Amino acid sequence: MMQLRLGIVGLGFRSPFVKHWHQPDGDSIITAVADLDPAAIETFKETITADVYATNDFQELLVRDDVDAVVILTEDYKHKDHALQVLEAGKHLYLDKPMAISTEDCDEIYRAWQASGQKMMIGFNMRYMPMYQTMKRYIDEGFIGEVKAIWIRHFVGFGGQFYYQDWHRNQKGTYSLLLQKASHDIDVIHMLTGSYVQKVAAFGDLDFYQDEANFEADNLEHQTDWPIDVEDNNVVIMQLANGVKASYLQNHFTPDYQRNYVIIGTRGRMENDELNGTITIKTRQTDALADKSDITIQMKPTEGSHAGADPKITQAFVDYILRDIEPDPTPWDGRMSVAVGVEATKSLRSGGGVREVSQEKP
Repeated sequence: MMQLRLGIVGLGFRSPFVKHWHQPDGDSIITAVADLDPAAIETFKETITADVYATNDFQELLVRDDVDAVVILTEDYKHKDHALQVLEAGKHLYLDKPMAISTEDCDEIYRAWQASGQKMMIGFNMRYMPMYQTMKRYIDEGFIGEVKAIWIRHFVGFGGQFYYQDWHRNQKGTYSLLLQKASHDIDVIHMLTGSYVQKVAAFGDLDFYQDEANFEADNLEHQTDWPIDVEDNNVVIMQLANGVKASYLQNHFTPDYQRNYVIIGTRGRMENDELNGTITIKTRQTDALADKSDITIQMKPTEGSHAGADPKITQAFVDYILRDIEPDPTPWDGRMSVAVGVEATKSLRSGGGVREVSQEKP
């Protein structure tokens, strides 16, 4: 196979990055698309290519000889069903995060993938963002010593616009925004530490968007009749298998959008500033470390959406299929991020008790 031929399922909110896969003179080309919305198909044809097979029935992509791999960008609650059908059809699979909306569904996908002989990649684009790759490199090179704590504050500006008007706002659509949003950050915690969360506890409530006055004040529309029943204000604490302690705070009614990571090790600490594009490393001022000065890393501007991650993650999938280069993350990473989010949600909905996260592979 000299060129990867792709079918895309779901051309809505998450799909603009697929343009990087359409390189008719390069490694990959989009040959077929499927979406229930005719307008989404027309937008794709106008902005990417009109030379494509288009349908409202994604199963038609599964029997086409000119589709080697299928990209699933549909709603979270459809991921399991779509993923299983793709693998059963003998197609390679790119599955957007979260892998599914329950641990059991992830395990079913994982078993199907192992039995299929196909390749599957989970779409965690934060793993390909230069800022978080740089933080990982400095950690691995020992600049802050052995990691002992990670604190994350996630300010979800426009949270109402993105998550409280449509299917995201309901448990049957996404189960919890600790999957839809926090699965990224849980995965980055796993990436930075080389370990998985073992125990989790959480508190959370629907503190803002349960009030119709706040909903209207943000100029939001009820695009579905599914009720709002997912929390908009969450606090999660975690202990990893290697002893690292982590915390994650998520709020959907802040005026700004950014992630703030603080990583503390035995030799110092690291902190990012997404808005200003910097990473600061502060070293503990002890006799043994007196020769170490503080460092500020200014990230260079990057081309491509999602802070430059989208061109990288799309190429990583192509390299995986065409050149057998294993991607980062693995399907098990996808499963584990969901498992942590599920157990955190169960904790916050039952009073905040500590819950174990299953590490057993199916």
